[in-house]
Parts: sequence; C-alpha cells; structure tokens
Amino acid sequence: MSATAREHWDRRYADGRREPLGSLGPPPVFGAYADVFPTSGSAFEVACGRGRASAWLASRGMRVWGVDISPVAVELAGEYARSRGLADRCRFTVHDLDDGLPAGEPVDLVLCHLFRDADIYTATVGRLKPGGLLAVACLSEVGNGPGEFRAKPGELTDAFNSINALYSGERDGYAWFIGHT
Repeated sequence: MSATAREHWDRRYADGRREPLGSLGPPPVFGAYADVFPTSGSAFEVACGRGRASAWLASRGMRVWGVDISPVAVELAGEYARSRGLADRCRFTVHDLDDGLPAGEPVDLVLCHLFRDADIYTATVGRLKPGGLLAVACLSEVGNGPGEFRAKPGELTDAFNSINALYSGERDGYAWFIGHT
C-alpha cells in the first residue's frame, strides 16, 4: 500500500483507539459457523486490525500470528491480547500485503475478515496445512452496489474453488467463504 493508505489506516485506528472491542467472539459474519473453527494448532490472520479475531482464536487454544499494514493497529492488537491474558498465544507484525503474504510456515487456519485483495487469494490457500481451514469475508457488491473494495458476485466461491467449501454466501453487502483443503 502507499504511504497515504498506511497513514489513513493509522489515523482510523488511532481515532478508534478508545472504542470498546466488546467480549471475545468470532467476527459477526462467522458467528453461525464458530463450531467449525479449530481449537488448537496455528492460525494466521490477514489484516488483523485491532486483534479481536486473533484474540478470540487464541482464547480457543490456537497460536495466532496477525499482520496488518498499520503500526497503530498492530500496537492496539498487542495491547488487546495482553489485556485478555493471551499475549503468549498471539504475535502481531506490521506487513504491507501489497508485497504478498509474509513468509511463514503452513497453518491450520487462515482468517481474513473485511480485507479484500484478489492478488493474495492463491497465497492464502497455499499457506494452509493439509486439512486446514480457510475463512474469508469481505464487503460485497451483493446488496451494496459496486465499489473498489467490494467483491463481485461469486468472486469468493470462484477464487477458492480448489478447496472444499463448507459454507459460503453473499448478502447485505458481505460475502464469505469457509472451506478446507
């Protein structure tokens, strides 16, 4: 991302620093499917933001690595994990996803919530261990209209057709896909 984009996200996270994150739980779009998420092993969260989903995964027993473009977000994610007693199960790193995913070992779960970059779709699947779970949700044109950061109808199911779909859908401006290798 450009320096301008990084600055935008830093400002946005800094402005929302005091907003409560609420209780631990999955991102709302994945709430109905929480029982399919692993409770052990390793997870990688793409564009982790303030770390709420990473902390939820860690509270379930996973070791989680979250990355985000914003140093402010990464700082807040670390603070949130520490405040929940989960710092030993979470690590957060600043990484520009325009450069692709950072190098790392295959994981049991890749989670990407409300970040869309079709250029990394193949890499997210490639990061999974055999039998690993992929959970992706993003803004969608379905129920929302066109937009630069919105998935086109059918985009996620088309992009991830190489893995076994468990759940997918598009409505109310969101698209989601959950599947395993």
